[in-house]
Amino acid sequence: MAVLAQEEAPGLSVELNVLEQIAEVCRLTMLAENRLGHDLDNLVLETVLITNDGLVDRLTLFDFQSLPQGRPRVRQFDLPALTCADLGQVLINGVQNCTGDGLDETACEDALRLSSRSDVELSG
Repeated sequence: MAVLAQEEAPGLSVELNVLEQIAEVCRLTMLAENRLGHDLDNLVLETVLITNDGLVDRLTLFDFQSLPQGRPRVRQFDLPALTCADLGQVLINGVQNCTGDGLDETACEDALRLSSRSDVELSG
């Protein structure tokens, strides 16, 4: 009897994988996987860093660069003058840029799936 492989649902997953304190820099390592059916030439997410006290620390852009269809990619973002232990939440405020052949302009926003393997929440 043949077993059919179950296809993953279309989407754009972004996972906050690990935080690492390096001197005065908090490094966020993120895992992204594009399952939109098309390669992404560029993905930039508007990101808000929120402290454990609920205060906005900063608004920044995370440039994930190109994301090929069906291939996971790891990206690291160094945040100067930030102590990782003070970070309570990473909020994806929106999609700044999402480009690729055959993509609708809202494809990334609609398909975004967020998760976190750390104590810091990734939400959007």
